[in-house]
Amino acid sequence: MSASLRIGLTGGIASGKTAVANMFIERDITVIDTDLLAREVVEPGEPGLAAVVEEFGEEVLNADGSLDRARLRTIIFADPDAKERLEAILHPLIRKATFAHAQSSGGPYQVFAVPLIAETGFDELVDRVLVIDCPVELQLERLMVRDGETETSARNILSAQASREERLAIADDVITNTGSITELQAEVESLHQKYLRLAGEATH
Repeated sequence: MSASLRIGLTGGIASGKTAVANMFIERDITVIDTDLLAREVVEPGEPGLAAVVEEFGEEVLNADGSLDRARLRTIIFADPDAKERLEAILHPLIRKATFAHAQSSGGPYQVFAVPLIAETGFDELVDRVLVIDCPVELQLERLMVRDGETETSARNILSAQASREERLAIADDVITNTGSITELQAEVESLHQKYLRLAGEATH
């Protein structure tokens, strides 16, 4: 049985999406990560990989027949149209895989973790959008500390994503992740109870 309520979880890089997703998993909620599905649809033998090779040539393959992601990224950065052509191949496959997973998973509600929800129109495919928000300066600080990015590279990463304002504009629910893990847990628990009520399966 598939859940009737679907929550789209998103947020900018280093906002805390993964931590929040894990907290929903701890509450026995199905979390479907579209980043993982994006990798699965281009595994060797998958139609997605064949379509990418047909569009971009065999130069995007490693010697073992797997996708050379670094080479594909280089092509996309060099050609403005290449990104759109790649997305036209992958996005429908990712959506199909997402809903196939949802259909086979139970639970009162499900969380779709979609980093680029604002950029891809995925917000129209879920019932509610939960945005994990934090100030840009805090994102920069986390990127520099966690990933060892320079300030320039961190700002470049942020500029390639939807803006904080664009994400908040499509939000139904917002967690401002500027406090402690304990505070984050409390916010997630509050939303968990809310989603259970909305799904018609309130706990007693």
